[in-house]
Formats: sequence, structure tokens, C-alpha cells
Amino acid sequence: MTASRTTTTAPAGSPGAAGAPAAPHPLHAPVIDWFDEHARDLPWRRPEAGPWGVMVSEFMLQQTPVSRVLPVYKQWLARWPRPADLAAEAPGEAVRAWGRLGYPRRALRLHGAAVAITERHGGDVPQDHAQLLALPGIGEYTAAAVASFAYGQRHAVLDTNVRRVFARARTGVEYPPNATTAAERRLARELLPQDEATAARWAAASMELGALVCTARNPDCARCPVAGQCAWRLAGKPAHDGPPRRGQTYAGTDRQVRGKLLAVLRDAVGPVPQAVLDTVWNEPVQRARALDGLVSDGLVEPLPGGMYRLPQHPASG
Repeated sequence: MTASRTTTTAPAGSPGAAGAPAAPHPLHAPVIDWFDEHARDLPWRRPEAGPWGVMVSEFMLQQTPVSRVLPVYKQWLARWPRPADLAAEAPGEAVRAWGRLGYPRRALRLHGAAVAITERHGGDVPQDHAQLLALPGIGEYTAAAVASFAYGQRHAVLDTNVRRVFARARTGVEYPPNATTAAERRLARELLPQDEATAARWAAASMELGALVCTARNPDCARCPVAGQCAWRLAGKPAHDGPPRRGQTYAGTDRQVRGKLLAVLRDAVGPVPQAVLDTVWNEPVQRARALDGLVSDGLVEPLPGGMYRLPQHPASG
């Protein structure tokens, strides 16, 4: 007589029994199939972009739309096709080439990463996630994105678009929390396909779905490949009732003043006197605060005689 056994089937998308592959989650195929048909032809997705092109795009795309990134990205890669090319230049040149993309500290961080790649990795963007994470200016998201998009590895890639898709499709809320939570990371890992190539495709596909269809405002549910599975839609699209979403203001802020000061320095061929910078904003206290902040962030170098320029030397520390 054979003893009976109770078998348990692992939920879709979760690890199966020991040695058994996880069942694919029902979200995977429709989202990836949609991506195969509708993905934008972006230069950093082409094979010729290589890992460096992917890394540059990830720095530039943080809090910046694709339409603004595209021209700067193309100029950047034409001038600095490899990390060593950027590392050989002064960091101020990175700030100058960054133009009006905003959040210019990203340019300094990308320059610092290029220096580290050149010095530590022979000029090649490392494949190892831990080595990527150890580069200056690279956090968990960017390390995972480069490992996934450049090297086809299996990592949970959680940007704002992906978090919004997961919040709606699985959690049933309109928007994710303001800051990424441990629960979101667990969900992302649960939804990650087991196969590396599929996982990398899923990361790109879920991100594209959030960018083009499951948008923050006016999501186009009629075009969504998983509308029939979306917990938020099935619940009647309840309005957001969490903490207020952070709005982005610009006019009249220190950020605007910093941008005006940097614009003068970017356009100058040499050091700029204080008197010229004083003309960009008529409120002296705010102007001085913004300039001090730029110096503190390593984006501007003060010189003797009240002169200023873009940084010629990497910031210490």
C-alpha cells in the first residue's frame, strides 16, 4: 500500500518545489508580447549602444522625459563613445554637455563613474551587479537597470513607471507610495520571471507599459494588454487616498536660480566674474544661496578675484 501525499502547487510567479521551475505569472506573456509589438525604437535599446550607452541613458532618463534626453544622448555618445573618453575630460565638460537636462549633479556622477570604470575595470562597464553598485553615483535602481538592459541579467528594475504598473495591476491602488517600500521590492521579486532573458525582457516591457499606456495621468486602459487582470481597474479605479503626491515646482525656486547661473557658466569660454552672475537673478540672498549650493555640490569652482568656472578637477571625497 502506497502512502498518500499532499501536493501543493506554487502560486504563479513564485518559486516552485525544490528543483521545479516557477510557473510563469499571467502578467508576463501579454506584457512582453505587447512590448514586442509596441516598444519604441530608442538608441540605447539597439545592440550598438553597448553597456556604456545603456548606462548613459539611465543617468539621463532619471526624472527627465525621453524627448529631452534624445538629442543630448546622441551628442554625448558621439563625443564620448567610451567611459575612458569621458574620464579624460574635466568634470566641467560633462556639466557643460549636460545642457538643460536638469539635475546636473547627474553629469558629475556619470563622470565619476566613467573615471572609476576606467581605473578599476579597464574601461569596460562591469557586468557584476555588486561592482556596478560600487561605482560612484550608482544606486540600486541604476545597477539593476544596467545589469538587466545591458547584460540580460535577472534583476528587479523598479523605476516610477514600473512601480505604478505594479501598484495598479497587483495592489489595486492608483499610485505607489512616494518612496519605494520593502513590500514593493518583494512584489517585484515575486513577479520576476525565472529565466534570465525573459526577466530582462519583462523589466523593459513593464517599464515601457508604464511610460506609454499606464501613465500617471489619463492611463489608456483600452490599450492595456492586462486590463482584464488589473486590480485597480476591476475595483472601479478608486481615487488615490494615500499621502499627497509630490509635485515638482520650478519657477522662483533655488533650482531655477541654479539653472540660470549654470547656463551662464556653460556658455562662457573662460572664468566668469561675480558681477556677471549677479545679473541673472535680482534677489541677492537667494542668488548667493544658489551659487553657494553649486559650489558645495562641486558643480562650480570659485577662483581668486571673485571669478567662477565649471569644475576642472573632480570634487574631493
